[in-house]
Amino acid sequence: MKNEDNAFSPLPGNQILQDFNSGEKKSVSAKKIKRVIGIDPGLANTGFGVVDFCNGRYRMISYGCITTKAEQPHGERLLTIYSRLCAIIDEFQPDEAGMETLYFARNVTSALGVAEARGVVTLCLAQHNIALGEYQPNQIKQAVTGTASADKELVERYVKLLLGLKTEPKPDHAADALAGAITHIHYKLL
Repeated sequence: MKNEDNAFSPLPGNQILQDFNSGEKKSVSAKKIKRVIGIDPGLANTGFGVVDFCNGRYRMISYGCITTKAEQPHGERLLTIYSRLCAIIDEFQPDEAGMETLYFARNVTSALGVAEARGVVTLCLAQHNIALGEYQPNQIKQAVTGTASADKELVERYVKLLLGLKTEPKPDHAADALAGAITHIHYKLL
């Protein structure tokens, strides 16, 4: 989903100021807009969320999910994640990225798929020279909701509130990715 709300007032960017001594006009950057991509890696579903931040304000730019099918060959699934993420990065040009760290899961098979997807994502970001911040699940919950014990529904509600969305972002992988972007902004840019 892309932010198509034309009524949203643009964030401040470059301003032209006139030097009173010389009369010369100079372009001076107010606080620079930072664009962060959050990523929730998975072999079947890799969520992404792009958020701008400037002067204490968040603005959702886009979010969605890269989906692969279980019947696809394994290498093709990883290639799909890589090529789609490259296209998303090329379209939105993020400055930095935030992603949840891998936590130990009971299902080793799904954990391996997530780990491989994380590797593909990390490679893609490195090739695009995008700095990656990695965060524990409780850090993300704390940054977004104020409590490290928040459940998924509470995280989704806070993502909706912080980004001024009309509804909670779906699917949950995209909501988690947006939460990752917000967390990166909280820990690295504030």
